[in-house]
Amino acid sequence: MEQARRKDVIRETDADAIRLARTLVRSARYGALAVLDPDDGSPQASRVAVATDLDGTPLILVSALSGHTAGLLADARCSLLLGEPGKGDPLAHPRISLSCRAVRLERGSEEQARAERRYLNRHPKAKLYVGFPDFAFFRLDPLKASLNGGFGKAYALTAAELLIESPANAGLAASEQSAVVHMNDDHRDAVDVYARAFAGARSDGWYIIGLDADGIDIGHGDEARRVFFPAPLASAAELRTALVDLAKAGRRILAERE
Repeated sequence: MEQARRKDVIRETDADAIRLARTLVRSARYGALAVLDPDDGSPQASRVAVATDLDGTPLILVSALSGHTAGLLADARCSLLLGEPGKGDPLAHPRISLSCRAVRLERGSEEQARAERRYLNRHPKAKLYVGFPDFAFFRLDPLKASLNGGFGKAYALTAAELLIESPANAGLAASEQSAVVHMNDDHRDAVDVYARAFAGARSDGWYIIGLDADGIDIGHGDEARRVFFPAPLASAAELRTALVDLAKAGRRILAERE
């Protein structure tokens, strides 16, 4: 009976729910990580800085001296809560809880190098300690997720609904950073257009902190926001055209608002 009532409150996952879930994951800079204490198995939660891999998998950089690292190494099961409260009731704002399995990335591997690059784009101050021997990157591979989009808006999502398994990922792994640097050095005006037209920003000075097959992550100080492409990229070669077309569409939207 209780299980039936719980199913009644879970809405059918639709495109809007998937986009909200991906937005929460991609725009997060910090989250609450829960692990199991290796001594007695009790749950422990702590705050961690997060980034995402190209497919949307959360990434964390942690010290071997921290308690949550010991928990992850002893038992890879963990949970990550993402979503920042805003004005008013904190429980009225969207958040997502991901059930994950942690994988430590080997230093010097391609995966670790990509994780470091994407993480530092989002958290540049981590350059001070990212090379310390006791620090390591972990992928938190999602198994499932519980999305709370606000009062009466509960969804259960699969890993496939959260992640982007695109044929463009391999090419973007090689070309993404040069595109990020190029856009931030030569086309900051276009990034501000993305921010104003598609991310609800009211100020300028935005910069790209990540590119992937599904869209763009932009930053401004301690803030991060998400902008989606109209359709996911089928190949890395489509990235330049997608960025140009998005800027053109954004300028049309801003012109119509004036």
